Amino acid sequence: MDIKLELIGVPVTDIDRAKAFYERVGFHTDHDIPVSEEVRFVQMTPPGSACSIAFGKGITEMAPGSLDNMQVVVASIEEAHGDLSARGIDVSAIDDQPWGSFVYFADPDGNRWSVQQTTPRGK
Repeated sequence: MDIKLELIGVPVTDIDRAKAFYERVGFHTDHDIPVSEEVRFVQMTPPGSACSIAFGKGITEMAPGSLDNMQVVVASIEEAHGDLSARGIDVSAIDDQPWGSFVYFADPDGNRWSVQQTTPRGK
């Protein structure tokens, strides 16, 4: 039996601000649906990913900014760092570890992300 992770809820305070931020990061908007007065569902997907994020009104009970260490993987950490920086994202310097190279950023609510190149640079 396959079990596929396809959607992660991200707690945010301002739906439109979060949507604009994730668009700037490069995520594609799959859905932005006002379901009712109590529910607005926004789904966005990073390029090349089978897993999406969702946020909006009535989506999660987590506190905004409480999501920690969401991780995406890239082929080139230098390219990811340059791309995020060029898009105006406040991204950390490259952090080389024995198990991979990373950069880090947070969305406007403080939900934290890491971007990993799985093989350390120079290996």
